[in-house]
Amino acid sequence: MPPPSRRAPSAPERQRDADRTRRALLDAARAEFAAKGLAGARVNEIADRAGVNKQLISYYFGGKQALYDALVEEWLTQERELRSPDIDLGELVCRYLAVCRAQPELQRLFVRENLDADLTGIGAEPDSEDLAEMAEHKARGEIADEIDPAYLLLVLQAAVSASVIFPADVKRHLGLEPDSDEFFRHADAQLRLIVRRLARGFCDDGNGPTAAGGDQTKR
Repeated sequence: MPPPSRRAPSAPERQRDADRTRRALLDAARAEFAAKGLAGARVNEIADRAGVNKQLISYYFGGKQALYDALVEEWLTQERELRSPDIDLGELVCRYLAVCRAQPELQRLFVRENLDADLTGIGAEPDSEDLAEMAEHKARGEIADEIDPAYLLLVLQAAVSASVIFPADVKRHLGLEPDSDEFFRHADAQLRLIVRRLARGFCDDGNGPTAAGGDQTKR
Protein backbone atom coordinates (compact mmCIF):
# COMPACT_ATOMS: atom_id res chain seq x y z
CA MET A 1 0.00 0.00 0.00
CA PRO A 2 1.29 3.50 -0.70
CA PRO A 3 2.47 5.45 2.34
CA PRO A 4 -0.09 7.86 3.74
CA SER A 5 0.40 11.37 2.44
CA ARG A 6 1.43 14.03 4.94
CA ARG A 7 -1.01 16.80 5.56
CA ALA A 8 0.34 20.20 4.66
CA PRO A 9 0.38 22.50 7.70
CA SER A 10 -2.40 25.04 7.85
CA ALA A 11 -1.72 28.77 7.77
CA PRO A 12 -2.20 29.13 11.56
CA GLU A 13 0.18 26.21 12.16
CA ARG A 14 2.79 27.77 9.90
CA GLN A 15 2.39 31.06 11.75
CA ARG A 16 2.80 29.33 15.11
CA ASP A 17 5.96 27.61 13.85
CA ALA A 18 7.31 30.93 12.58
CA ASP A 19 6.52 32.64 15.89
CA ARG A 20 8.25 29.85 17.84
CA THR A 21 11.32 30.08 15.63
CA ARG A 22 11.52 33.88 15.96
CA ARG A 23 11.11 33.59 19.74
CA ALA A 24 13.81 30.92 19.98
CA LEU A 25 16.19 33.06 17.94
CA LEU A 26 15.51 36.17 20.02
CA ASP A 27 16.07 34.29 23.28
CA ALA A 28 19.25 32.68 21.97
CA ALA A 29 20.52 36.00 20.62
CA ARG A 30 19.91 37.74 23.96
CA ALA A 31 22.10 35.18 25.71
CA GLU A 32 24.82 35.30 23.03
CA PHE A 33 24.92 39.10 22.82
CA ALA A 34 24.93 39.38 26.61
CA ALA A 35 27.94 37.04 26.79
CA LYS A 36 29.97 38.37 23.84
CA GLY A 37 28.52 41.65 22.63
CA LEU A 38 27.38 42.45 19.12
CA ALA A 39 30.83 42.20 17.57
CA GLY A 40 31.79 38.96 19.30
CA ALA A 41 28.52 37.08 18.83
CA ARG A 42 28.40 34.50 16.05
CA VAL A 43 25.30 33.59 14.07
CA ASN A 44 26.31 29.90 14.14
CA GLU A 45 26.24 29.90 17.92
CA ILE A 46 22.96 31.81 18.07
CA ALA A 47 21.39 29.28 15.70
CA ASP A 48 22.82 26.38 17.72
CA ARG A 49 21.38 27.83 20.93
CA ALA A 50 18.00 28.16 19.21
CA GLY A 51 18.21 24.71 17.64
CA VAL A 52 17.57 25.99 14.11
CA ASN A 53 19.44 26.49 10.85
CA LYS A 54 21.54 29.66 10.80
CA GLN A 55 19.95 30.75 7.50
CA LEU A 56 16.74 31.38 9.41
CA ILE A 57 18.41 34.38 11.09
CA SER A 58 18.61 36.09 7.70
CA TYR A 59 15.17 34.81 6.70
CA TYR A 60 13.37 36.15 9.76
CA PHE A 61 15.52 39.12 10.73
CA GLY A 62 17.86 40.01 7.87
CA GLY A 63 21.13 39.28 9.68
CA LYS A 64 22.93 39.66 13.00
CA GLN A 65 22.60 43.44 13.30
CA ALA A 66 18.90 43.32 12.52
CA LEU A 67 18.46 40.56 15.11
CA TYR A 68 20.16 42.77 17.69
CA ASP A 69 17.96 45.69 16.66
CA ALA A 70 14.88 43.49 17.08
CA LEU A 71 15.94 42.75 20.67
CA VAL A 72 16.36 46.46 21.38
CA GLU A 73 12.97 47.26 19.84
CA GLU A 74 11.35 44.50 21.87
CA TRP A 75 12.83 46.05 25.03
CA LEU A 76 11.67 49.55 24.08
CA THR A 77 8.14 48.23 23.68
CA GLN A 78 8.38 46.56 27.09
CA GLU A 79 9.84 49.72 28.63
CA ARG A 80 6.94 51.84 27.41
CA GLU A 81 4.63 49.50 29.29
CA LEU A 82 6.66 49.99 32.49
CA ARG A 83 6.21 53.72 32.48
CA SER A 84 3.08 55.46 33.58
CA PRO A 85 2.56 59.15 34.40
CA ASP A 86 0.69 58.34 37.61
CA ILE A 87 3.35 56.25 39.41
CA ASP A 88 6.01 57.60 41.71
CA LEU A 89 9.75 57.25 41.21
CA GLY A 90 10.09 54.44 43.74
CA GLU A 91 7.55 52.27 41.95
CA LEU A 92 9.17 53.01 38.59
CA VAL A 93 12.64 52.05 39.83
CA CYS A 94 11.34 48.81 41.31
CA ARG A 95 9.61 47.92 38.06
CA TYR A 96 13.03 48.11 36.40
CA LEU A 97 14.43 46.00 39.24
CA ALA A 98 11.79 43.36 38.48
CA VAL A 99 12.88 43.33 34.84
CA CYS A 100 16.49 42.83 35.92
CA ARG A 101 15.39 39.90 38.06
CA ALA A 102 13.30 38.33 35.30
CA GLN A 103 15.71 39.03 32.43
CA PRO A 104 19.28 39.29 33.75
CA GLU A 105 20.70 38.57 30.29
CA LEU A 106 18.93 41.65 28.94
CA GLN A 107 20.60 43.70 31.64
CA ARG A 108 23.99 42.18 30.79
CA LEU A 109 23.39 42.98 27.14
CA PHE A 110 22.93 46.68 27.89
CA VAL A 111 25.87 46.76 30.30
CA ARG A 112 28.06 45.25 27.57
CA GLU A 113 26.67 47.70 25.03
CA ASN A 114 27.82 50.56 27.28
CA LEU A 115 31.26 49.01 27.80
CA ASP A 116 31.74 48.44 24.08
CA ALA A 117 30.39 51.82 22.95
CA ASP A 118 32.57 54.19 20.93
CA LEU A 119 32.39 57.27 23.15
CA THR A 120 33.72 59.56 20.43
CA GLY A 121 30.46 59.16 18.57
CA ILE A 122 28.21 59.93 21.55
CA GLY A 123 26.98 63.42 22.37
CA ALA A 124 24.93 64.86 25.20
CA GLU A 125 21.17 64.31 24.98
CA PRO A 126 19.69 66.80 27.46
CA ASP A 127 16.23 66.44 25.91
CA SER A 128 16.09 62.64 26.17
CA GLU A 129 12.90 60.96 27.34
CA ASP A 130 14.70 59.53 30.38
CA LEU A 131 15.88 62.93 31.58
CA ALA A 132 12.51 64.52 30.89
CA GLU A 133 10.93 61.86 33.07
CA MET A 134 13.40 62.53 35.89
CA ALA A 135 12.71 66.27 35.60
CA GLU A 136 9.01 65.53 36.01
CA HIS A 137 9.64 63.58 39.20
CA LYS A 138 11.73 66.47 40.49
CA ALA A 139 8.96 68.93 39.65
CA ARG A 140 6.58 66.81 41.75
CA GLY A 141 8.89 67.21 44.74
CA GLU A 142 10.18 63.64 44.73
CA ILE A 143 13.80 64.78 44.27
CA ALA A 144 15.43 67.49 46.39
CA ASP A 145 16.45 70.70 44.63
CA GLU A 146 20.18 70.16 45.12
CA ILE A 147 20.18 66.69 43.54
CA ASP A 148 21.09 66.54 39.86
CA PRO A 149 18.41 64.33 38.25
CA ALA A 150 20.78 63.29 35.46
CA TYR A 151 23.36 61.97 37.91
CA LEU A 152 20.61 60.42 40.01
CA LEU A 153 19.49 58.50 36.93
CA LEU A 154 22.98 56.96 36.68
CA VAL A 155 22.90 56.03 40.38
CA LEU A 156 19.51 54.36 40.07
CA GLN A 157 20.55 52.49 36.93
CA ALA A 158 23.55 51.10 38.81
CA ALA A 159 21.41 50.19 41.82
CA VAL A 160 18.89 48.34 39.69
CA SER A 161 21.69 46.45 37.92
CA ALA A 162 23.69 45.61 41.06
CA SER A 163 23.00 41.88 40.88
CA VAL A 164 24.44 41.81 37.34
CA ILE A 165 27.27 44.33 37.69
CA PHE A 166 28.41 43.50 41.24
CA PRO A 167 27.33 39.90 41.95
CA ALA A 168 30.38 39.17 44.10
CA ASP A 169 29.86 42.35 46.12
CA VAL A 170 26.20 41.48 46.66
CA LYS A 171 27.29 38.24 48.29
CA ARG A 172 30.24 39.83 50.08
CA HIS A 173 28.38 42.82 51.54
CA LEU A 174 24.89 41.40 52.04
CA GLY A 175 25.59 37.70 52.42
CA LEU A 176 22.92 36.96 49.81
CA GLU A 177 23.00 35.20 46.47
CA PRO A 178 22.64 37.87 43.75
CA ASP A 179 19.91 35.92 41.95
CA SER A 180 17.98 34.92 45.07
CA ASP A 181 14.47 35.90 46.13
CA GLU A 182 15.92 37.21 49.37
CA PHE A 183 18.19 39.67 47.59
CA PHE A 184 15.47 41.04 45.33
CA ARG A 185 13.01 41.44 48.21
CA HIS A 186 15.68 43.33 50.14
CA ALA A 187 16.64 45.43 47.11
CA ASP A 188 13.01 46.32 46.40
CA ALA A 189 12.39 47.46 49.97
CA GLN A 190 15.65 49.41 50.18
CA LEU A 191 15.22 51.14 46.83
CA ARG A 192 11.72 52.29 47.77
CA LEU A 193 13.08 53.64 51.07
CA ILE A 194 16.04 55.37 49.40
CA VAL A 195 13.87 56.99 46.75
CA ARG A 196 11.46 58.31 49.40
CA ARG A 197 14.41 59.93 51.16
CA LEU A 198 15.49 61.68 47.95
CA ALA A 199 12.99 64.43 48.65
CA ARG A 200 15.13 65.43 51.63
CA GLY A 201 17.96 67.90 51.22
CA PHE A 202 21.14 68.44 53.22
CA CYS A 203 22.26 71.84 54.40
CA ASP A 204 25.94 72.82 54.46
CA ASP A 205 26.11 74.21 58.00
CA GLY A 206 26.55 70.84 59.72
CA ASN A 207 23.05 70.73 61.15
CA GLY A 208 22.10 67.55 59.29
CA PRO A 209 19.20 66.76 57.02
CA THR A 210 16.65 69.39 56.16
CA ALA A 211 13.72 69.31 53.81
CA ALA A 212 14.11 70.95 50.46
CA GLY A 213 12.14 73.81 51.97
CA GLY A 214 11.68 73.05 55.64
CA ASP A 215 12.66 71.10 58.75
CA GLN A 216 12.65 67.30 58.31
CA THR A 217 13.51 66.30 61.87
CA LYS A 218 9.89 65.35 62.63
CA ARG A 219 9.54 62.96 59.69
